[in-house]
Amino acid sequence: MPVGFVLITTETGAEVRVHEAVSKITGVVGQWMIFGSHDLFVKVEAEDEGELTKCIVQGVRGVPGIIETRTLIGAEI
Repeated sequence: MPVGFVLITTETGAEVRVHEAVSKITGVVGQWMIFGSHDLFVKVEAEDEGELTKCIVQGVRGVPGIIETRTLIGAEI
């Protein structure tokens, strides 16, 4: 099962609103508010890479209040 991790930077003061919106996206299986260069750490899982891409690009990145994302895709070795 493909898995991705998305580091999200939000507009100042939008952290809680973005957290709530992201939690409603199908495929998001966990998220944590973090401190540092980014504001949220999100784990996404999907049945295939196409669905994972759709969840991240159309779902997570489409949430108002997000100003930057960095996505890490997990690999099985």
